[in-house]
Amino acid sequence: MAGASTSDRRTGQLLGWYDRHRRDLPWRAKPGEAADPYRVWLSEIMLQQTTVKAVIPYFLRFVERWPTVRDLAAAERDAVMAAWAGLGYYARARRLHDCARHVAHALGGRFPDTVEGLRALPGVGAYTSAAIAAIAFGRPAAAVDGNVARAMARLHAIAEPLPRAGKAIRAMTGALVPADRPGDFAQALMDLGATVCTPRRPVCGLCPWRDACAGRKAGTAEDLPRRAPRKERPRRHGLVFWLERPDGRVMLRTRPADGLLGGMLEAPSTPWRETPWELDDALAHAPANGAWALLAGAVRHGFTHFSIDLKVAAGACGETGPEGDWRHPDRFAELALPTLTRKVARHALTARRPAPRPDGTTGGDGA
Repeated sequence: MAGASTSDRRTGQLLGWYDRHRRDLPWRAKPGEAADPYRVWLSEIMLQQTTVKAVIPYFLRFVERWPTVRDLAAAERDAVMAAWAGLGYYARARRLHDCARHVAHALGGRFPDTVEGLRALPGVGAYTSAAIAAIAFGRPAAAVDGNVARAMARLHAIAEPLPRAGKAIRAMTGALVPADRPGDFAQALMDLGATVCTPRRPVCGLCPWRDACAGRKAGTAEDLPRRAPRKERPRRHGLVFWLERPDGRVMLRTRPADGLLGGMLEAPSTPWRETPWELDDALAHAPANGAWALLAGAVRHGFTHFSIDLKVAAGACGETGPEGDWRHPDRFAELALPTLTRKVARHALTARRPAPRPDGTTGGDGA
């Protein structure tokens, strides 16, 4: 590479490493094959704030059930949400379905092939549009996610903390993107950050940039990138009502379409607030009058911007009960339940189970 610029050398080193060590992922085209924009888009939406290991089984189930964007667009929203259940960040699933419908109906089933066109789609942000444009359409776009930011911060020994360093990192990444293999370059950087330039204990000896890495030379690679101090997440509190009928079915309700966990099923609850709820205070929000028993313990769950503690009160009603979506816990696995609702269900079912006696039988009066 005599006479080649520094950026050309680094790009060549990375692509050479990628040709030898690329990960075999179900959404990736094989060498020499054209990428499928639908599979690239679907994988990138699923990978937002989720690991590759967690995404693979979901991706495979999605493409088996809905092999094209038109198939996904024609699916019922509840079916898409149920297939997504467990991946978290459920607004992504709603936007995924909205995007599929838009592409199928307004764009004739074809994804836009530019960063700007992709950026206009529901649920597609700056990183995702660049990644799809590069991988699916060969556009020379700089796709910078957490893995890429880490590798670039170490390569250039960028001491400025994230997110302030983001603009500089995007510019440095853009300077390396080649015109002829931008998709491979984008995936190579992702693989480098995921397998070699890892958050802890980076395997610098295997890195194609080990000789050029300023962070390695300075002995600071593992400390980069630096991040601005995080504010402590606020804690909110709620009380959930676990209402059972004699047939064992439990009352669920659908959350409003907009907002956190929009359109998902949950057990009725109080609003979430900054101070804990006492049972007497919460009864104004109960789905039915009657005797409610507060179960021991609580359910804890973390969202991106806050965490929540939920107490659970159990009650019983007659065969009719109040209006709601009555489901048996044995069938919960078939439903599009968010992780928080599944935690509440496990807590309620465990706390209500009679404790075993020394003779192996269970306590309680069979109620």
